[in-house]
Amino acid sequence: MKYVWLKDVVDQTHFKGFSGKFVSSERMTFVFWEVEKGALLPEHSHMHEQVAHVMEGQFELTVDGETTVLEPGTVFVIPPNAIHSGRALSACRIIDSFAPVREDYLAFERQ
Repeated sequence: MKYVWLKDVVDQTHFKGFSGKFVSSERMTFVFWEVEKGALLPEHSHMHEQVAHVMEGQFELTVDGETTVLEPGTVFVIPPNAIHSGRALSACRIIDSFAPVREDYLAFERQ
């Protein structure tokens, strides 16, 4: 069993304006993002299913060419390999969950 206090996890910058705390379980990766107003998420895709949960703020998300504004309480499922990008319309707190584990994010956990 793994027990993590988020207050003990070091914030890491992955994209400009996106500071996150990265935590992985055996089968999933979670990122607890603090996003600056105006920060841009570059267009990309990955093999992972992603579930984004907006806790605070407004985030404009484009998935496969369709744009949606996510607000607090919104949960959005991004299918594997979907091309997506986004922009913070305000300062945001977002929780992203990925399955399977984001191997490329494990280095952020070790820092």
